Amino acid sequence: MELAIKNVSKNYGKVQALSHISLKLEKGAYGLLGPNGAGKSTLIQIITGNLKPSEGNIYFNGKEIQKEGKNYKRILGYAPQSQGLYDMFTAEKFLEYIALLKEIKKAEIPRQVAEILKTVGLTEAQDRKLGGFSGGMKQRILIGQALLGNPKILILDEPTAGLDPKERIRIRNFISRISKNKIVLIATHVVSDIETIAREIILLGKGNLMGQGTPENLCKTLAGNVWECTIHSEQYPILEEKAMVSNVQEMPGGTIRVRFLSEETSISSLQAAFIDVRPVFPNIQDVYLNIFSESR
Repeated sequence: MELAIKNVSKNYGKVQALSHISLKLEKGAYGLLGPNGAGKSTLIQIITGNLKPSEGNIYFNGKEIQKEGKNYKRILGYAPQSQGLYDMFTAEKFLEYIALLKEIKKAEIPRQVAEILKTVGLTEAQDRKLGGFSGGMKQRILIGQALLGNPKILILDEPTAGLDPKERIRIRNFISRISKNKIVLIATHVVSDIETIAREIILLGKGNLMGQGTPENLCKTLAGNVWECTIHSEQYPILEEKAMVSNVQEMPGGTIRVRFLSEETSISSLQAAFIDVRPVFPNIQDVYLNIFSESR
């Protein structure tokens, strides 16, 4: 199974939203990571077939998706960022309605709806109206409708937007479970959503592919350039001026623990100015900050 994005660009008049994007996706979860305005939503709309590229094409198993039409739509599931649901529908009736729109055989609908409700953990809430659902429950029903028809490709646009930490973890773990036999693309600007579950992370900025790789390999690119130290609060402006700070943690006694990026060749002056400067292993947040610091 392969989704190939080949040299895709998209222009809106003189504005270039995407510039020559080429990617190859196979089974597993992929994180599409970038700040607002990076081009994530435009790329998603092109992958779902809702938008035509200005240049380039997208292929599923070697066939151009625009030419495949409904055949491609049948193997595609899409959960948009917006929770534009029908509040007066129950969870069960909503899924039945979406199943009809997807042209799933009527005889198959009850079995699939029951299976989806179980999969997203909403069986006990199947008779409740969507208007009374929490944000996390609404996100799960959106993912559930995308799973109808057992799609081979699943596109999730900001699936944890606006959720509390407990719901974010639940949704993240759920996505991880269902990605074993599908191509799952998760578009987000929240690093923690995909750091632990993505097979690969795709970094998009201002319409350009800024980086791609496994979380481990992306982190290795910053090896030797990420540091921590514990300093007094009044020293922080000095450190912030000299290095790129990625995290600050308040500590007892008026001290703070600071995580920052600095090239190894430049660290000697910081080690002279501050005690306890030590190297730490990079994470995806460090990678994100390093790549997008200028665009942010």
